Amino acid sequence: MSEAKHKENVMKRAGMSRRGFLKASAATCAAAALSPPLQPSLRALAAATKTKAKSAGQWIASTCQGCTSWCAQEVLVVDGRAVKVRGNARSKVNGRAACPRVHLALQQVYDPDRIKTPMKRSNPKKGRDQDPRFVPITWDEALNMIADQIMALRKNNEIHKYLLLRGRYTYMRDILYDKMTKVLGSPNNISHSAICAEAEKFGPYYTQGYWDYRQYDVKNTRYVLLWGADPLASNRQVSYYCSVWGDVMDRATIAVVDPRLSITATKADEWLPVSPGQDGAIAAAMAHVILTRGLWHREFVGDFKDGVNRFKTGQEVQEEDFQEKFTHGLVKWWNLELKDKTPAWAAPRAGVPAEQIQRVALEFGQAAPHCLSWVGPGNCMQTRGAYTSMICHALNGLVGAVDNLGGPLGSNKAFTIKFPDEKPFLDEVAKAGKKHKKIDHRGTLEFPALNKKPGGGVVTNYAADGILKKDPNEIKMAIGYMNNFSFSAPQPERWERALASIPFVVHITTNASEFSWYSDLVLPDTHHLFEKWGYVKSIGNGYRHVPIMQPVIKPMWQAKIDETEIPWLIAEKLAQRGFGNLLDYFKTIKDPETGKAPGNEKEFALYCLKHTTQELWDPKQYKGGDKFSGWEEFRKAGVWNSSPYAYRKSWGHMKTKTKKFEFYSETLKAVLTEHADKHKVSVDKVLEVCKYQARGERAFVPHYEEPYLVGDAKQFPFVHVDHKSRLNREGRSANCTWYHEFKDVDPGDVRWDDVAKINPADAKKLGLKDGDRIRLVSPVGRLECTAKLWEGTRPGTIAKCYGQGHWVYGRIASKVFGKVPRGGSNNDLIPAEYDRFSGSSARNGLTRLRVEKVKEAK
Repeated sequence: MSEAKHKENVMKRAGMSRRGFLKASAATCAAAALSPPLQPSLRALAAATKTKAKSAGQWIASTCQGCTSWCAQEVLVVDGRAVKVRGNARSKVNGRAACPRVHLALQQVYDPDRIKTPMKRSNPKKGRDQDPRFVPITWDEALNMIADQIMALRKNNEIHKYLLLRGRYTYMRDILYDKMTKVLGSPNNISHSAICAEAEKFGPYYTQGYWDYRQYDVKNTRYVLLWGADPLASNRQVSYYCSVWGDVMDRATIAVVDPRLSITATKADEWLPVSPGQDGAIAAAMAHVILTRGLWHREFVGDFKDGVNRFKTGQEVQEEDFQEKFTHGLVKWWNLELKDKTPAWAAPRAGVPAEQIQRVALEFGQAAPHCLSWVGPGNCMQTRGAYTSMICHALNGLVGAVDNLGGPLGSNKAFTIKFPDEKPFLDEVAKAGKKHKKIDHRGTLEFPALNKKPGGGVVTNYAADGILKKDPNEIKMAIGYMNNFSFSAPQPERWERALASIPFVVHITTNASEFSWYSDLVLPDTHHLFEKWGYVKSIGNGYRHVPIMQPVIKPMWQAKIDETEIPWLIAEKLAQRGFGNLLDYFKTIKDPETGKAPGNEKEFALYCLKHTTQELWDPKQYKGGDKFSGWEEFRKAGVWNSSPYAYRKSWGHMKTKTKKFEFYSETLKAVLTEHADKHKVSVDKVLEVCKYQARGERAFVPHYEEPYLVGDAKQFPFVHVDHKSRLNREGRSANCTWYHEFKDVDPGDVRWDDVAKINPADAKKLGLKDGDRIRLVSPVGRLECTAKLWEGTRPGTIAKCYGQGHWVYGRIASKVFGKVPRGGSNNDLIPAEYDRFSGSSARNGLTRLRVEKVKEAK
C-alpha cells in the first residue's frame, strides 16, 4: 500500500479531516478514532456520535503529565466518557490555559492499541528480530510470577540483582520506586531524570545552591534571554507561557540563542543562531561586556571601594579593591575567565556577529535587575554542559536578577507529607542487599554525578552499560514503569542488548513499546490524566501548585495504577509466600480521616494520596496557601496553591558554602575535592577523566568549554540539532493521528512525515530538494527520513524533531508493528555520551552527521 493511501485510510478510521478536527467536538473525534472490534464500554463511546447524551456532563479536576509542566486540568465527563479537557481555572500556575498537547490525551486513553490485559512472553529468545509471541494471562498469574521471582532472589541472597527503572511519575513514586525497592533489599532504583535534564540544574546549584527547575517571572521582566529553551513548545509551563507571551512581547525584549529557529525565536526581537555547543562563548562575552560597561547590579553584587570601574579588557583586578555584597568571587571570575573574553573573541567560535553579541549584552545589562537568563536543556545537555549551565546562569547573578522581580525564581514551599520510615521493616536480607553499589556507576571516578554531593545524582543511560558488563553486579530481574529507555535514551541499541540479557523483565505501560518487546511480562497501566490517583508539584507565575490526579472515568480494560495498586498486589503475593514485611509496611499508611488501614489495592491508592496531601486539605494541619474545609473540597477543587513568591528572600541566605551567589564556587570546589580524595586522585585528574578542559582554579568558576563533538568533520560534516515537538507527549504521541495531522505546528516540519531540516545553501551543495528521501548517518547509527529545505536551520547543521521512529507502540506509530518504524528516532544517531558532573545524557553540540540520498525503489 502506498504511503498516501495509508494516510487516507488512517484518517478515515479516525473519522476526521484536518478541517473537521477544528470543527468537531473532542467527544466525536475521540469516539471515531476507535477501531472495531470494541468492548462494550467502547461501543457505547462510538455510539455517542449518533445518540443524544443523557446529561450535560461534569467537569472533574485532574492533572496532565504530557510533559513536565504538570498543569492542573479539568476533564468534561459525559455519561462516563471523557470528551474534553481544559485548564483548571483554580490553578494560579497555569489557570485556564492548556497547551495543544493535552488534547491528544483523549486519543491516548481510548487508543485501541493500549495494553488491555497482562501478557506473558512465550518466545524465550529476545531480539528485535524475535516476535515475543505474547499471550494474555490473568492478573493473578502475572502477580504470582513476579512474587516467585522476587522470593527466589531473596532466598539466594541476590535481591540486590533486582532493578526498578522509573519513567514518568507522580509523587506516589516513593511507594514503588523507593519504599518497595528498599524493603525488598535492593540498591537499584534508577530514575529517568538524567536523560531529561539534570545538567541545567547544575549551574544554579553550584552558583546559588538551588538544584531544581526554575520559574521565570515573565510578567515583570524587561528582557528575556533564552539559551536553547523554547517555552512556547517544550519547556516547563508551556500552557502558562502560551497564554501570556503576547503580553511579554509587548513589554520585554526577547533574545533566543539557538541554532534552530524555534517557535519562540519566531516571536523574538533577536535570534542568535549559535553554532551548536558554543553558547558558553556568548555568555562569557556578555559577562565581559556587562562588567567593562559597568552594568552589573551594584545592590546585589557590590562595587569598587572608590567607585571607579577597573574592569578593563585584558587587565587583572586586585580582589581587595572590590567590596561584594551578596556574591562571592567576582574578581576571581574576571581574572581567571572573563578579562579576555570579548565579543570579538566569541564571534568566530559562536558563529554570531560580535556586534549582535555586544548589542544583546548591553540591552540585557541595561534591563537589570528585571531581566532573566533562561537556561534550558538545549544548551546544557552536552558533554561539557555543566560549565555551560554555570556560565549562562551566572549572568543572572551579575545583573542581580536572581530571586528578583522579573528574574529567575526558585520554588514556593508546598506542605506535603513523606511516607512513613521503612527502616523498621528491613530484615537482614534487605539490609545486606542495600549495601551493594548501584548499577549506573554514580559516584565512580568517571561519573561523579554531583547532585549536591559525589554520587548524589543519577546516570540513567549508563545503567545499560552496567547491566551489560554485570558491573558492579548482574541484574536478574527488572521492573520498568512508564519508561521506554530502548527508545528514549541515546544510542538505545545498548538498552535492547541490556534488556535481552536480563532473565526476567516486567514492563508496566499503557502501550506495548520498544521496552515491552524485550519484556517477559507486560502489565496494563492507567492513563495519568483520566484513570489514577496521584499528585505532583510544579511552579510558575510566582506560585507553586499541587494538582491531583483522580479517576475521572472507569479505568479502561484491566489497567491498574503503577505506583500504588500494583505494589500492593505484589505485597499480598509476597505475604502469602512468607515475606510479609512489605504488606505490613503498606498497612501503616492509613486514611487520615478515619484512621483505617487499607484492605485492598484501591483503598491503598487513595489513602496514599490522602496521607501525603493531608497538610494541604486538613484545616487542623493548615500551614499556608489555599485553605480547604476537608478532603472532599480539595478533591473537587483538584489543586492547592501556595502563597505568592517572596522576592529576594534568598539574598544572603543561599545554600552555598558562603551563603552567597558564588562566581567562584566554593561549593563546587568542596564537592570536587571530596570526590577526588575519595578516589585518591587530584581534581585535575577528575576533570581529565570526565572530559572537561579546565584545570586548576578555573574549574571552580563559570567558564567557556569547547563543545565535545563525536565524529570526524570530513567524514561527518554536519552537526545534529535535536529538538522537541509542541505535540510531543514525551515520545508517547506517535500513535495519535492528531500528532501527525498537525505536525506542521512545529516550524519547518511537515504533516504525516518525519523530516530533517537542512539549510537551502547546504542542500544545494548536496544536490537535494524538498521531499527527497535521505539517510542520516552518525558514528553510531543511522536513520531514514525526508529532506526539508528550511532557512530556519543554521548552515552546517541538520535539525530534526524527536518523537517519531517507533517500530512498536501501535499501528499509527509504526508502519509495520514490530518491524518497520514510521520515520526515524533521533536517539539512534546520538552516541551515549554524558555530562559527567551532573550525570546528564548529552544530546546537543555532540553528534556529527553526514547525509546520503536514498535511491527510491523502482
